[in-house]
Amino acid sequence: LAGYISQVLKNYTDHACDGEYISLRCPHRTTISIQSSFYGRIVPSHQLCPSRYPHSYAALIKEDVACSVGTSLQKMLDECQDRRSCQFLVNSRLFGADPCPGTSKYLIVWYKCRPNEYKSKAACEDDKLRLSCKKSMVIAIYSAVFGRTQGGSLECPYQSLGMPMIECQSATALQIMIKRCHGKRSCSIYASTYEFGDPCYPGIRKHLNVIYTCETTPSLLAVDEPRPPALGGTMEPVGVSTEMALLSNILAAYSFIT
Repeated sequence: LAGYISQVLKNYTDHACDGEYISLRCPHRTTISIQSSFYGRIVPSHQLCPSRYPHSYAALIKEDVACSVGTSLQKMLDECQDRRSCQFLVNSRLFGADPCPGTSKYLIVWYKCRPNEYKSKAACEDDKLRLSCKKSMVIAIYSAVFGRTQGGSLECPYQSLGMPMIECQSATALQIMIKRCHGKRSCSIYASTYEFGDPCYPGIRKHLNVIYTCETTPSLLAVDEPRPPALGGTMEPVGVSTEMALLSNILAAYSFIT
């Protein structure tokens, strides 16, 4: 069980070029939770996934670097969501109509590994959230959200009349909850902007939602905060590889065009 929670906390990134297999896998007692997905091409082939076509043919067709499909997320949900592992061959036929015939494409998937058994607690803004586990068990934080989600919260009705219905979330909520509660039998924290900052427009009511598990392993006490995601679900050594930096740029560009 050593390292179990560190694996759960990680954000995984995996990718495969056209004609290659992509394989997602989560550790025992967890399942795949797809976070995002991209299929297409937004960087030149000499940077990622070289063209599979002959050079003479490739020279006749200008490569499309603004090419993407809108069905990749749903396809990944269909194939992999809530499974321990999944594997399939990447090609344009999986995603419907080819958005850029003649251009070789790639699939990038971002996912986490969700515990099969977990607890969820929420607190409205300025209320206290308390987490606790039974004797001889300690808290292992899986996710934390402070802000306002599109669906809102049943526990915290949307009361900011006239304010836009937007999604706004603290970027540091998970790290704060790990520091405050990880490895402890119980902990308390206020769902306040004093603790988490204010990621929303002034006047928007926020809430804190935390998903956690109770574990018996003492190895939890030595778990560090999650580090940046690495390819294939492995931890990156100090210093980010060229390929990982490239994928980060792809994610930034993909966020911009969508």
